[in-house]
Amino acid sequence: MERKKLLEVKNLKQYFGKKKNPVKAVDGISFDIYEGEVLGLVGESGSGKSTTGRSIIGLYNITDGEIYYDGKLISGDKSHDEAKELATNIQMIFQDPYASLNPRMTVGEIISEGFDIHGLYKNSQERLDRISELLTSVGLNSEHAGRYAHEFSGGQRQRIGIARALALEPKFIIADEPISALDVSIQAQVVNLMKQFQREQGLTYLFIAHDLSMVKYISDRIAVMYRGKIVELGYADEIYNNPVHPYTKSLLSAVPKPDPISESKRQRVAYSHEEVLEEELATHEVGPEHYVYAAKTDVDRWVGQQTTI
Repeated sequence: MERKKLLEVKNLKQYFGKKKNPVKAVDGISFDIYEGEVLGLVGESGSGKSTTGRSIIGLYNITDGEIYYDGKLISGDKSHDEAKELATNIQMIFQDPYASLNPRMTVGEIISEGFDIHGLYKNSQERLDRISELLTSVGLNSEHAGRYAHEFSGGQRQRIGIARALALEPKFIIADEPISALDVSIQAQVVNLMKQFQREQGLTYLFIAHDLSMVKYISDRIAVMYRGKIVELGYADEIYNNPVHPYTKSLLSAVPKPDPISESKRQRVAYSHEEVLEEELATHEVGPEHYVYAAKTDVDRWVGQQTTI
């Protein structure tokens, strides 16, 4: 059975600053996300992963490239009706649950803001029932609708953010480091909640993070980003068990191990970026749906090192 492409990103570029010497936050990346899957986008701070998510949802006017959702071009200028339709299908969960919720609005007003913009649930009772349903679905109580964001813990605020993202029943959610600002004890709860909604509602996610251990847990495939480029892309197990690019290996070597003895012996693999001529760089398939972006001579050498180990 052929998988359906829900999102297609083609040669996306997002530059900032002056044209003569721009900051290339995202520099010509291409990838697809299939319906019902979770694509994990990982990389260190400044790699361009959050900019990618914000460019897809339209928070930035992209410099170049094309973005398609369900076969329709969504990058570039859109009519008012097209923008509203897109907002019902694509939503975002933001990194900071403290900054992303309006402190002057009650939780009920935050969640129902989308209803008002799109003219849904004009009957007040239906509106209240939907708010209550959403709060209950994320593990909160309907009584919380009258409270303000500052009255909740970080984990509860992120649950409110998830409820807001689900309010318009989107098909695709961009989760921009949704757990990085939370305590470790709360992170698993939020990720499990997101996986639950994926199963129950058939949601598709772009899950942006720098914590590879959590990304493996939730993702079907993983894209590794470095300096605005996707340097490795493949199925989660393949990326973890058979990483090829040295940068991917460096990220994996930094993942803490639960065993204190193993953790004490663990060594971080340093990655030193080597400048290569732009024309020598290309995407190479090193295994079934496993891609590496580098010079061919480097890819052959890295793959050869793996086979001799």
